[in-house]
Amino acid sequence: MSEYQYYEFAAIDRQLTRAEMAQLRAVSTRADITPSGFTNHYEWGDLKADPADWMRRHFDAFVYTANWCSCRLALRVPLATFRKAELEPFATRHTLTIEAGVEHWVIDWSLDESEDYDRFAMGDDGGWMRRLVPLRDELLRGDLRSLYLGWLAAAGELADDALEPPVPPGLSALTPAQQALAEFIEVDPDMLAAAAACSTPASETDSTQAARVEAWLEEWPRDEMASVLKLIAQGQGPAAERHVKSHHAAWLKAHRPSSTPSAPQRSVEQLRELAQSASGMRLEREAKARAKQEAERRQQHEAYLRLLMADVDKRWAAADAQAQRGSASGYEQAVRALAALAEGYALTSSRKEFDRELRRMLVRHATRGALMRRLTEAGLWSG
Repeated sequence: MSEYQYYEFAAIDRQLTRAEMAQLRAVSTRADITPSGFTNHYEWGDLKADPADWMRRHFDAFVYTANWCSCRLALRVPLATFRKAELEPFATRHTLTIEAGVEHWVIDWSLDESEDYDRFAMGDDGGWMRRLVPLRDELLRGDLRSLYLGWLAAAGELADDALEPPVPPGLSALTPAQQALAEFIEVDPDMLAAAAACSTPASETDSTQAARVEAWLEEWPRDEMASVLKLIAQGQGPAAERHVKSHHAAWLKAHRPSSTPSAPQRSVEQLRELAQSASGMRLEREAKARAKQEAERRQQHEAYLRLLMADVDKRWAAADAQAQRGSASGYEQAVRALAALAEGYALTSSRKEFDRELRRMLVRHATRGALMRRLTEAGLWSG
């Protein structure tokens, strides 16, 4: 199987300059390069640059997939967004790494290997950037659930006595982007259910978020607001947006409650034990759901058979007409129609009655060997 690697970078807070785009073009002559990003794929070679270096210098988001079942997501947020003490508990050796630069945090989730070899197929980017990039705005608002998911995905590489980080609120009601991240890095659903059992409901509602924005605006000095409006009036919208986001992130950081755990921290071993229990409950729910679906399917099928038997003479005539065509497709349609009639008779009267009607019909088709063979293979005729 040939190799396939997909790279996508996005510049969100600041567009790339012409000089920066020229630097990127020197690395790849065939990449799709715009002021807002870089996209390329490789079948035999590889990117001749360090994605981590590009994240430090140019980009705010990076998605990588390879068809040997590896993937990676990196997001860059301003240093003002988090205190170091908030991030450290979530970092792991490989799966979730967090690096502090001069002006930004670079947060990196990765999956080294998956057993699902169809996940990152050649020529299919999966739309991962579009699905995952909203995580950055969630981080800017102080939402730590994506970081906890990264730590949870690393549970397999951690010691049994390693303690979990503080469990963020709302872990049992993930956003679409967080659900995509859990899928991307293959968070065990049973481990997630176990972890979410100690998560309080998310307190952020539309009304509380609006109230928080009002409080922020009231505290924002008027001269700083005016400077942002001047930037917009001068056609420097991206610069104004960066200023607003930076100021808002700093305000949120200053007003964020200290991350003291609301529940005792559990060890990885305890989470695994809880996950086993969650697995049993999940399997039971899935079995009940399958049984319900099967009962509904059977009920619908029986309704169809009763409707069929309400006009049984017409159904026999239709099967006979298909048989008279003398073609392979006609025989196949006749056998399908007769199989449905066999089920209908079994439900409403008896198989013996069906056999009697079938013999009566086959008097006209006894020399059609291909039809008789198909009926025998379908278990409708024994000669």
